[in-house]
Amino acid sequence: MSTTESGKTGEVGGDELGAAGSHLSTAPQEDRGPNLPRLGVIGWVRWFWRQLTSMRVALILLFMLSLGAIPGSLIPQSGVDEMKVQTFKDAHTTVSPVYDKLGLFHVYSSVWFSAIYILLFISLIGCIVPRTWQFVGQLRGRAPGAPKRFTHLPASATWRTDAEPEQVRAAALEILRKRRFRAHVSGDSVASEKGYLREAGNLIFHIALIVMLIAFAWGQLFKSEGGKLMVEGDGGFSNALPMYDDFKSGNLFNSDTDLTPFSFQLDKFDGTYERNGPNKGSPRVYRANVTYSVGATGKEQKTAIQVNDPLEIDGTKVYLNGHGYAPTVTVRDGRGKIVSRQAVPLLPIDSNVTSTGAVKVMDGYRDKNGKREQLGFNAFFVPTFAGSGKGNMFSQFPALDYPVLALSAYHGSLGVDSGIPQNVYQLDTSKMKKFTDSKGELLKTRLRPGETMKLPNGAGSITFDKDIKQWASFQITHQPGDGWALAGALAAIAGLAGSLFIQRRRVWVRATPGADGVTVVEMGGLGRSESSKVAEELGDLAAHLHERAPSAADPQPAVPAEGAEK
Repeated sequence: MSTTESGKTGEVGGDELGAAGSHLSTAPQEDRGPNLPRLGVIGWVRWFWRQLTSMRVALILLFMLSLGAIPGSLIPQSGVDEMKVQTFKDAHTTVSPVYDKLGLFHVYSSVWFSAIYILLFISLIGCIVPRTWQFVGQLRGRAPGAPKRFTHLPASATWRTDAEPEQVRAAALEILRKRRFRAHVSGDSVASEKGYLREAGNLIFHIALIVMLIAFAWGQLFKSEGGKLMVEGDGGFSNALPMYDDFKSGNLFNSDTDLTPFSFQLDKFDGTYERNGPNKGSPRVYRANVTYSVGATGKEQKTAIQVNDPLEIDGTKVYLNGHGYAPTVTVRDGRGKIVSRQAVPLLPIDSNVTSTGAVKVMDGYRDKNGKREQLGFNAFFVPTFAGSGKGNMFSQFPALDYPVLALSAYHGSLGVDSGIPQNVYQLDTSKMKKFTDSKGELLKTRLRPGETMKLPNGAGSITFDKDIKQWASFQITHQPGDGWALAGALAAIAGLAGSLFIQRRRVWVRATPGADGVTVVEMGGLGRSESSKVAEELGDLAAHLHERAPSAADPQPAVPAEGAEK
């Protein structure tokens, strides 16, 4: 038995092999003839469509889409945080107008990003549809017959045997089918093919990309996202638009029908922190204990929401987003009447929960002359104070080890009736007057829980109560299409693996009677691309077939083809 492995690649010329070397791929063939005819309008449209639906252009568009997502990750986006966008514009006055014109503050809804997205979508569909039908046709068809000369194939083998040609073909058919080749007898040879999953994997990969694109577009159009800050024990939250502190949604989202009906309230926030070591101050327990119910008449249930462990209700997820302290303060007028008692959420400014904010008394207060007035207090809170004379007033640890509240007092108009939105953590003192101390300076003091700051001239007082509550902020999101996007990503990985590691190949076995009556067996293999595995597999198949049809006892000397190896 002699085997030969040609130096040619798997891309053997179709003129030499005929139908045997065709249709190993569903990739469209480009006409690269030197003398192309002049194109009319229809010709140019057809040329443009072929270019758009080519794999090369699809990869270029996919690369452009990836590049386009980079500024969306590095530059603040108006759809995510308007305050960060405004801060960026204030800090970068030169480039901000350019970014604005290019749509870099809203990349994913910009015209240019949408154009790339749509062109990629069209390119993938235009590429997949014809290749799918062609692949279906190949599945329904049979492997083509054997070429005339096996020596033109990348790998071939031949020997002489005493077995009858019919017996050799039957044995070859059985062996090939056991190896999961699609085989059939064609004339004096057996034709077989294997590796269809390569092209199936290629198609699955591109179909999965389309699924991911559709899921992404669906999620952007029908998504909703909002935030809510809740203090321990305060009123609950119902999933309705007026209950959100901030809310944004996709263009096709309907707040009247698409919001999942549920409600919840914050019972208690549990937070413990590392006391020693290099990770001192890092959270060990960071958990919001809530009571929730689904629907208008749903039964109340208790659960805990933690970082990366949201509460999920009918596709809507409630994430724990932040945490801070809400000192309780009681404000009295000059007659000792309580005009306000509230737990005031303060905004953390560092990892040790040093917090700032404002206490605003908008209604119910009258000065000593009975005139209606509003009070305002700038607040600075530290859960663990280092002590007087030990540096600035910044917290040394995030837990409530030694809480101190610093206040400065104002009176007048808070400006809340002007119709201009205000930051709840900041105090607008443009229409307010300072309360002053005996030196004529702004009245300010530090309070420990239970201590009181007296306002001058019998204006009242403010008490830092011992009941220090905690608050938690939640992000409520509804992102349809996530499941489809995940399924598409997994399918894309599986399809890509199949298209990379599975090789499409064909094997032929010809058995014909020789001039001396001894059967001549020829085997040949052809792969879609050059690979040593084709020769290895053909050698293994030849060895198994040789066991069933061994070489003749007295074989004629084999004359190898020119350039072949014995």
